[in-house]
This record gives sequence, C-alpha cells and structure tokens, in this order.
Amino acid sequence: MPRVVCSNMAEQPKNPHDAYFRHVMSEATAAAGEMRTVLPEAVVAQLDWDYMELQSCSFVPKELRSRYTDVLYRTRWNDRDAFVFMLIEHQSSTDELMAFRMLEYMVAIWNRYLRRNPHTRRLPVVIPVVVHCDPRGHRWSAPTELSDLLDIDPNMRLALGECLPRLRFLLDDLGTADVAALRARKLSVMAKVLFVSLKIGPGNPRLGHDLLPLEGELRVLIEDYPGEFDQVMTYLWSVGKTDVAGFAPLIDRLGPRAKEIVMTTAEQFRTEGRTEGRTEGRAEALLDQLVIKFGAVNDQIVGMVRGAEAERLRVWGARVLTAETIDEVFAE
Repeated sequence: MPRVVCSNMAEQPKNPHDAYFRHVMSEATAAAGEMRTVLPEAVVAQLDWDYMELQSCSFVPKELRSRYTDVLYRTRWNDRDAFVFMLIEHQSSTDELMAFRMLEYMVAIWNRYLRRNPHTRRLPVVIPVVVHCDPRGHRWSAPTELSDLLDIDPNMRLALGECLPRLRFLLDDLGTADVAALRARKLSVMAKVLFVSLKIGPGNPRLGHDLLPLEGELRVLIEDYPGEFDQVMTYLWSVGKTDVAGFAPLIDRLGPRAKEIVMTTAEQFRTEGRTEGRTEGRAEALLDQLVIKFGAVNDQIVGMVRGAEAERLRVWGARVLTAETIDEVFAE
C-alpha cells in the first residue's frame, strides 16, 4: 500500500463533485458552518472559529482521487494547535475501510506537523469528518469505528479491551437529510446550495423544478457572490441531465442574469465537445434561443426541433432573430 503523504492542493480535482466541494469548502465560513453542524456542542464551544486557516495540501492518494477529495483546516483549541480534516465520499458504494483510511490520513497530518515542529513532544488534535453523498440516495452502511474492522471474536475483543486501537470519525450522511432539512441547517448560502446540489443534481432531468425551493439562496448568490452561481451551474451541467429548456422554470424566476449564466455555461459545454453531433448541437442551440426570447417551450416544440434535419434548423435559427412570436419561427 502506498505511503500517504501531503501533496500540493494546487492540482484541481477533475471530478465535478470534488471540484465543487473543494471550491466551496475552501472558504472558511462555509467550512466552519459544516463543522459546527457535525461536531458535538462541547467541541464547537472550544474551537477558535476566528482562526480558521486552510492548509494547501491533500492527503488522498492519486489512485483514490476519483472517489474522494479532502480539505484540512488548522485552528486553535484552548490556545493549542488543532486540525479539522474533512473528506467527501460521493460514490454509490460505501467504502468499508473508511475508518482505516481516516487513520492513515490522520497519521500523515501528524507526520507533516512533526516535520514542521521537530522539537514538539505532543501531537495536535485532529478531528476527522466524512461527508457522504450517494448519488442514488443510499445511506452510509460501513463502520465508523476503527475497532469494528478488526476480525476477532467477541471473547477476544473483550479480553483485549483497551489494547484495541480505537478511532471514530464523524459522519455527515446527506442521504439521511431531505432538501428542507439541508436548507434549515445553519450554513452559509454557498454551503446550503452545495449540499442540495450534491444531493439532487446527479442524473436529474428536472433541475429547473427541483431547485425552485432554493430560489432565495440562488438569488443571493447571483446578487452578492459574483461567480458563485456560475460554479453551481457548471457543476449541475456536468452531472445533471437537464437542458436549457428544462432550467426555464427556475431561470424565469431568477431573472436575466441567471439566464445569461445558464446560456453561457451551456455554450461552454458545447464548445468543449460535450454535445455530440453537429445537428444535435444546432437543435440545442435553437432551443436555447427560443427559451431566452419566448420563455419555456412546450414538449411538442422540443420534440419537433430535436427531430428536425440540419437545413430546417438553419431556417428556424434565422427566423428566431426577427420573429415576434414563437409561431412565426415555425410558420410554413
């Protein structure tokens, strides 16, 4: 098994779940809100939340980065160094050895600390947190206690007692919370949108409807956090199955700036080759134009456009520029 070491966090995750999670949780206020949610109240009262320092490193080995991403914060506990290590697991199968992996990461954090503080004779507290988000909505099923992984019978477990290694990580299982519960958490707006998006985004063809409960939070992102709604749309476009027309119920409420961002995101993905085929690309581009100019289009028009040949799409695309009604675009 390869040795766990700290690698440079400047290398951005390629997985969209990882990239979005790290983007949000690299903001101290967002990370602090999540930590306050999962940590015991007595611990929350002792940590110095004004001294939250993101550490520029990752402890997840390259071969596991398609499955996990991590963030590490340094803080203070009664004038002592303390660390909070947060990892997200976003696969449909639970990692049965997660408690052991967290021990490995904690040892790597301590080794890093000792290299930087060679004269110390004490180790800082490291608080391990796992955020689990199964795209199918399944709950976490693996042990959260290291000693539960040991293959021993009950009599031997009792005989060894305190000699057995013990480590329990804190688990935030998003599969146990619905959208209303996530919105009710005392989190930053960025973190609320992150967790709801992680929960309902993958494979969803109805995001324009399912994100309506987040209208208020998304409006705050657009108005007060430049670039953050763009990040949300980039993630949802990467993992969801909702096209521009499908986003119409949401962007109609959020206004022209939201429409502009959705359209720009869709165009970026088409430019990068994520819409296959020239005719298909023209059809989706025409549907985008129709949504922007006339609002949501019905299923009949969507089917007609997607089934049309390239020449017909070219004619309709020219008409949409001057048409005053949607009927004028398709007039024979």
